[in-house]
Amino acid sequence: MKENYNWKYASVGGSVRVKLESGADIANLDKLDRKKWTVLSCPTTGLEFDEKTLKLLDADGDGRIHVDEVIAAAKWVTGVIKDPDLLLKEHGELKFSDFNTDSEEGAKLEKSARQILANLKIEKDSISLAETSDNEKIFAETQFNGDGIITEASADDDNLKETIKNIIATVGSAKDRSGADGVNADQIEAFYTALADYSAWKAAEEKGPFAENTEAALAACDALKEKIADYFMRCKLISFNDAVAGVVDVSVDKVGSISDGDLAAAADQIATYPLARPSADGKLPLNGGINPAWKGAFATLKALVLDAEFPKKDAITEDEWLGVLAKFDAYTAWTAAKKGAEVESLGIDVVNATLKADNKAALLELVEKDKALEPEALSIEAVDKLLHFVRDFYKFLKNYVVFEDFYSKKDKAIFQAGRLYIDQRSTDLCVKVIEPGKQADISALSGMYILYCNCTNKVTGKSFPIAAVLTDGDVTGLRPGKNAIFYDRDNIQYDAVVTSIVDNPISIRQAFWAPYKKVAKWISDKVDKSAAEKEGKSMANLTASADKATSGSNPAAAVTSSFDIAKFAGIFAALGMALGLIGQFVVSLVKGIAALKLWKLALIIIAIMLVISLPSVFITWRKLRRRDLGPVLNANGWAVNAAAYVKPKFGKDLTSIAKYPKLKAVDPAEAKKVRTRKCIIWTIIILLLAAGVYFGVPKYKACKAAKAEAAAAAAVETVDENTTESAETESSAAETIATETAE
Repeated sequence: MKENYNWKYASVGGSVRVKLESGADIANLDKLDRKKWTVLSCPTTGLEFDEKTLKLLDADGDGRIHVDEVIAAAKWVTGVIKDPDLLLKEHGELKFSDFNTDSEEGAKLEKSARQILANLKIEKDSISLAETSDNEKIFAETQFNGDGIITEASADDDNLKETIKNIIATVGSAKDRSGADGVNADQIEAFYTALADYSAWKAAEEKGPFAENTEAALAACDALKEKIADYFMRCKLISFNDAVAGVVDVSVDKVGSISDGDLAAAADQIATYPLARPSADGKLPLNGGINPAWKGAFATLKALVLDAEFPKKDAITEDEWLGVLAKFDAYTAWTAAKKGAEVESLGIDVVNATLKADNKAALLELVEKDKALEPEALSIEAVDKLLHFVRDFYKFLKNYVVFEDFYSKKDKAIFQAGRLYIDQRSTDLCVKVIEPGKQADISALSGMYILYCNCTNKVTGKSFPIAAVLTDGDVTGLRPGKNAIFYDRDNIQYDAVVTSIVDNPISIRQAFWAPYKKVAKWISDKVDKSAAEKEGKSMANLTASADKATSGSNPAAAVTSSFDIAKFAGIFAALGMALGLIGQFVVSLVKGIAALKLWKLALIIIAIMLVISLPSVFITWRKLRRRDLGPVLNANGWAVNAAAYVKPKFGKDLTSIAKYPKLKAVDPAEAKKVRTRKCIIWTIIILLLAAGVYFGVPKYKACKAAKAEAAAAAAVETVDENTTESAETESSAAETIATETAE
């Protein structure tokens, strides 16, 4: 992308980033190459930022704010105000003279701003978020507000007001911009449809067979219909084959199986028995012999239906019963066809009167009048949007285009959720976790030491996970399950529990001592393992000896035979040899130390420590310089486009370690103990050094003299050997010459 704007750059957090220093920079964001943006998208949740501003920036409502949406917001806000530099002040207020009335959009917003103050009955030459943030107040006394919803206040006629009230009570309501309950066109249509349907249904009303008792009589029949059908089927089976009478009737054994218990509590079981004792004549008795579990329901049926239909009968046949049910057919068909039940509560008289008044067209006309003001109402909401951007947009850009707030000490970044206190330190680099499942694999790439914690406030019931990054100090005592305290940006306290850890180097100091701690841990583990093994063997031997001593015929002999003096003599001899070797090593070490000067000894110690620690320090130093916050944010829904390094010096600003002053007032008894321990330690050191000097120096001198004598003796032997060889050579040469002369 070719840039035709003179951008300025600076090093921010170890990376080159563009500088936003003026309103002109904001107005020209569309000319900034997208490859140079620090962030390409961010979520609208989990941020310490005004939620409404984030929603206004998220134009497509997908829960993420993309570069194109930021550019569109920048173009819009800088186009409707005269001086874009106002954005840098971050004030949620504009004078009417600040609106760019040369543009159509700016002029419309200025007019809407004046309308807002007029609605609120406020007279001044500026407008702020305090006036635009409450729609209910702005539209509280307006008859129409452009949302397509009318309230009782929208109507001047009392009949219309009453109709609106009835619609709300029956069909439902919609919330008006003023905050009042109202109705829209769909609800008006549904109301009048229900009125017409209910009126027509009532007009075709089918009178029931039992007058005003029809509903109750039908309910009584329905309650026993299946049970009576079951009774008549049992009668038919007996009529078909009288041998089944004992099977389809209630057997004595059945009743006997439950008679030992509380029969009143067994009503459900008894209700499964036949309604009455079936017989071959197939008649249902009306005056007795009814199953006790159904006696109440049958009495109701008899009083409402059977006594009216069969006043002089003691029993009825199945056909007579089916005839009773048939009388309800027309009535049940009519009730099944019921429509317009929503308005039934109004009563048929009100329904018919409302239909006759026919205010439907008048109500829909009011809705249309309200909708006609929609552009003006939206413009009023746009004024609120503008003031949110005037106050918040520049801060958002500082956390989106560049990470200025994060790297400066003036303010915290919008992704910093608060402060975690743990293990005598606090960290300000805490990020709310949106999707916990995506964390570990991505965050590990950051090279940071991360504590994942669950934070809970038991008073409010609010709970959420965070990723807390430690950038200084030691990690010895940190582990999953450790408790901590988290304070959010509003200083509300949460109980925090470490759930998992992403382990990475945390400081140079930690790296320097890490090899020694690893060796110490290895030795400690070996010692613990060896001690455990020996304890196990010892306990096994002791148990075996005890078993042997208690099971043998002569326990005393068994115990005595376990002691072997030769074995113990060997052990003591081995211990003596070991102590002797250790003593020789100590003496040799003391001799070597005594032979060295203090500064040489110090250099040797320093050199050894550097050899051990330098590789760890160098590797950690390189890793610390590459610590990148980007993967942590990427795991939480961000699309970070540039490295966000957290180098050692900056890391110390993010993590604070407890520092204690030197205590002047100390407990005398404790001070005496400390002095005593120091005296003992220094006495032992001095005695060891003195012993080394006393025993080591003479031996060293004697050893040195012996070496000198040996060297002198070796030199004399060499001279003697050379002289003898020379004489032998001369004698051999003389013999050769004499031989040649004789020849």
